[in-house]
Amino acid sequence: MIERYVVDLRDVDGTQIAQVGGKGAHLGGLSRIDGVGVPDGFCVTTDAFRRVVAGAPALRSLLDRLAGLDPEDLDALYTLSGRIRRTVEQIELPDDLVEEVTGGLARLGVDVPCAVRSSATAEDLPTASFAGQQDTYLNVAGPTDVLRHISRCWASLFTDRAVVYRRRNGIDDRTVHMAVVVQRMVFPKASGILFTADPVSGNRKVATVDAGFGLGEALVSGLVNPDVFTVRDDAVVSRTIAAKERAVQPLPGGGTEVVAVDVRRQDLPALTDAQVVELVRLGRRIEEHFGRPQDIEWCLDADGGFRIVQSRPITTLFPVPVADDRDNHVYVSVGHGQMMTDAMKPLGYSMWQATAMVPMHEAGGRLFVDVTARLAAPAARAGLLDALGKGDPLVRDALETVLDRGFVPLPPDTGAAGGPAAGDGRSSAPSAVGTDPAVVGELIERSRTSVAALERDIRTKRGTELFDYLEVAFEEHKRVLGDPLNIQAIMAGMEATWWLNDKLQEWLGEKNAADTLTLSAPDNITSEMGLDLLDVADVVRPHPEVVAFLQDVHDRGVEDAGFLDGLDRLPGGPAARKAVEDYLARYGMRCVGEIDITRARWHERPGALVPVILDNVRNFEPGAAARRFEEGRERAHAKAQEVLTRLRELPDGDRKADETRRMIDTVRAFIGYREYPKYGIVSRSFLYKQALLQEAERLVRAGVLPERDDVFYLTFQEFRDLVRRETHEPDAGDRSARADRLAELLRRRAEEFRSYEALTPPRVLTSEGEALTGSYRRDDVPPGALTGLPVSAGTVEGRARVVLDIADADLEAGDILVTTFTDPSWSPLFVGVAGLVTEVGGLMTHGAVIAREYGLPAVVGVDRATRLIQDGQRIRVHGTGGYVEILS
Repeated sequence: MIERYVVDLRDVDGTQIAQVGGKGAHLGGLSRIDGVGVPDGFCVTTDAFRRVVAGAPALRSLLDRLAGLDPEDLDALYTLSGRIRRTVEQIELPDDLVEEVTGGLARLGVDVPCAVRSSATAEDLPTASFAGQQDTYLNVAGPTDVLRHISRCWASLFTDRAVVYRRRNGIDDRTVHMAVVVQRMVFPKASGILFTADPVSGNRKVATVDAGFGLGEALVSGLVNPDVFTVRDDAVVSRTIAAKERAVQPLPGGGTEVVAVDVRRQDLPALTDAQVVELVRLGRRIEEHFGRPQDIEWCLDADGGFRIVQSRPITTLFPVPVADDRDNHVYVSVGHGQMMTDAMKPLGYSMWQATAMVPMHEAGGRLFVDVTARLAAPAARAGLLDALGKGDPLVRDALETVLDRGFVPLPPDTGAAGGPAAGDGRSSAPSAVGTDPAVVGELIERSRTSVAALERDIRTKRGTELFDYLEVAFEEHKRVLGDPLNIQAIMAGMEATWWLNDKLQEWLGEKNAADTLTLSAPDNITSEMGLDLLDVADVVRPHPEVVAFLQDVHDRGVEDAGFLDGLDRLPGGPAARKAVEDYLARYGMRCVGEIDITRARWHERPGALVPVILDNVRNFEPGAAARRFEEGRERAHAKAQEVLTRLRELPDGDRKADETRRMIDTVRAFIGYREYPKYGIVSRSFLYKQALLQEAERLVRAGVLPERDDVFYLTFQEFRDLVRRETHEPDAGDRSARADRLAELLRRRAEEFRSYEALTPPRVLTSEGEALTGSYRRDDVPPGALTGLPVSAGTVEGRARVVLDIADADLEAGDILVTTFTDPSWSPLFVGVAGLVTEVGGLMTHGAVIAREYGLPAVVGVDRATRLIQDGQRIRVHGTGGYVEILS
């Protein structure tokens, strides 16, 4: 292939990122849009950069060293990056490259002032903008200066901020190359930034324009505050005109300078409303061309026309679910209800969609339920808001905000229910099941029987027969979940909890009384999971060599099951191995983020349990599990007697006491079962996963897939289609072309997933893209405290341990766990901590239920808790009041 060092900008399109970098490709694409003015120029291609690097062995050696550095060793990164920059700037440019650049300048005009701008291949991408990571130089005139600044642009590929940013986005420095854009300089009257979607709220119907006098560097550098215009439906709906005391202007001999703005002009708008609307219309055309919201740099030239000098995707916006109409839609996050807000891979979310009780829509690797119909129906609206509000007040507040704005049309009452609330996966049903605990035993047996049948039958299924069988299995999955008795039992425990909290606060002034009354409730599979791991620690504790072995496994980060073989050689090791394997036989299908079947289960990576076992060995005495359960049961019994005695002393006390006794019996009978349906779901999902991975291994052996886990980036239907094609049409079409298309799809999906991981999902999302988080709107929280939802009563003070991954847990008695969310897999940690703070959660989510079960003061739904609370700080958790104080 012939190397090209200089390409005219008009000959570039959006497919040439590898040759001209992200900025160059976007500018080339912009220059092809009718009516969009882009300054003339050319690109110095990545071939030139590679030529220079290839001619400098010392530079290649430095890049290899950079790739091998620890990403956390910032001092070493910064030192080596500086050496690389100096090396690049000192390289003498080849004569043929100098000749091509000089020829490009001649076409513009040899001494015409130019802008020399970096354009890296990992820049302005759909998943990472890299905005501001490399350098731009303005008002550069003459071949000598332009060539010098081209070298400086290359060197800026290795600025400290660029190297760190690439590490955080998983990009190898050696795979990124730099092109340089050289354009005729524009000397504008005004310049600034246009966002075709609101970068704060995410609303795609709202555009914002920042504008100032002179060159845009005054705004980018923060030298001046911009005028800010907000535009919707071709009208300026708000404006803020700043006092613009300074501006950046070009110097006659090259470069720029900061100048004072005439005092008479400082408070004048940089653009008229008509110009703002014209600019936004131009931005909409650019957005339509690129197919997604854009961050656009613009200039207003002396003739009053707009020139576009850069356009990049806005990568921080949360995606919007795809709808087949243009109506307004309101979506509620499933992940916040399921206590798993991480991004899921396509096989994970598509399997959840296939087994869910209500339609779920994917966006950003998360799932959402469309609640528009229920919000629009007066008969259903109040019930929806009440149900969601009890689970998470922030969701209710966000929905009420949407309603107050008139976003949802409110037709006459049709009585339509519109489906169940987001995340609960159930239809409404009466909860009159009495207080008979035998109901729970019957339901558990039904679930076990169904799972056993699935395990027996799925073993014999292969190829397309497996996928046909799974369709039937998914219906059974939903039948078990939708069993009216199952729903009645779940609702009985939840409604009894709400009744007790409401009535005992009204009658006795007791706040969250049910928190104590539900301690050590029977048949709670999730709390049993935590206690059972204490029993495993009891087997390990007497054997120092086993403890030392497990500590070494933890220190080396070993997670796969192979380490269990090493126990057989140690005194007490076989018994420890059996204890772990027995635990895995009951709970091995669980893991952090378990609603995503692509996550590694404890069966697959039992080493994830080792740090918790070691914490239990260190922090507890033998027999702790039985003692804790019995202590909780006794506290609950004593609380019940106290409450009933106090009630009988009230007017009409016997009636109140009798009603309360029935509710206590109900909550004790059914609240533990609240956790079992999730256990059944995860048990079934692990069997699905094992069968699907066998199919993936077959595709690897056939050369269709490079790696088994690549199927995680396919949806269930895409996986099914792939198996069908390889089974029935293995020789149809060009096999090589099919492999290339599959490889490209997998690469793109992996890249999208990495970008989704960096996004924070909203509780509520509209079809316009607006992300709403809601507010508690409380005035009973001390100044400086972090507000949340009280879910487990009591107050505790201790050391905060901010843990984002259960495998990194290193807890001591009295620590307070602070994390993003806790699904059932986190419950083994709960036995060893004194309190709980999470960013996500509600009154009846798993973490809240288990915190009450163990008697841990807990506050959930604390926005940005893991960022506002530092690991090791001393904090006080007010589990009754619903707030957290930072003490040190």
